[in-house]
Amino acid sequence: MIDAELLLRRAKRPLVLGMGGGGDVVGALATAETMRLYDGADPIVGGLTWERRPIDPVPGPRGAGEIEGGEVLATGVMLAGSRTRVRGRDLLFAESRMAAFLNAPTVLVDANLGPGAIADGLARAAAGLRRDLIVFVDVGGDVLAQGDEPGLRSPLCDAVMLAASERLRQAGHAVLLGIFGIGCDAELTADEVLARIADVAAAGGLCGVRGLTEPVARRLESAIDLVPTEASAQAVRAFRGVSGPITIRDATRTLQLGPVAAQTFYLDVQTTISTAGRLARAVAAASDLQAANAVLREFGLATELDSELDAAGALGGA
Repeated sequence: MIDAELLLRRAKRPLVLGMGGGGDVVGALATAETMRLYDGADPIVGGLTWERRPIDPVPGPRGAGEIEGGEVLATGVMLAGSRTRVRGRDLLFAESRMAAFLNAPTVLVDANLGPGAIADGLARAAAGLRRDLIVFVDVGGDVLAQGDEPGLRSPLCDAVMLAASERLRQAGHAVLLGIFGIGCDAELTADEVLARIADVAAAGGLCGVRGLTEPVARRLESAIDLVPTEASAQAVRAFRGVSGPITIRDATRTLQLGPVAAQTFYLDVQTTISTAGRLARAVAAASDLQAANAVLREFGLATELDSELDAAGALGGA
């Protein structure tokens, strides 16, 4: 079994990716900042070209050809700066705002691609950036969803990215999965996420746990002032002692907040795929995001792409 603490301490040039799009890059910062402060690492954070509908009304992630102000590192992967945006529009990505906050470039991954192409692009980008570890961070824990959870709303992106992380592992790259802010996205409940983590742990795949500290929490609070996110913000609130029922998403969803949300649980990718990665296994061979979406729809699942398309259709497009 991987020793996450040893792996995190040894990695000096990690790439830490928020794997769910939108504000997940703030969840990635929790791991990156901990590694910077306590392990002496030089991390780069990143995320996906998929913003939440309140930020970007166009359904789905943006393709590389729709983006300006970035530096292409590999197919589907680019460096983003503070002015990286949707071409012809004043629409910045969360990663662009994070680049402004950090005064350093971030990484943007085109989520329209399938797991194989994403893994290939990340492998090339990581080599060019001389990264020695890729940590995939999910905020909330819905990456562990089995598909029958009542609150599940966004299974697609997480499944594709988890499948991509396994491709990287199989190719010999050092990878790790992190779950930050358990239950904070109000999809899977905290109890549901912890039950899935227990399944992974029983198979030997729980590699370690790191909690927020005061310096890291302060850093995240400063980032949240610039990078829109509700889910990652709840984890910091948990560190500050907030607990009990919390509403997010314009009071349409409720979560139960507690101290466990202020921790990041690190899981072995292979073990997670084999025990709790039902959806990632299903989309592993998908050629692109649309194909992966079709697979999940065959499972009877409505995805975040479906909901965005439905919303755009109801409003006559965007």
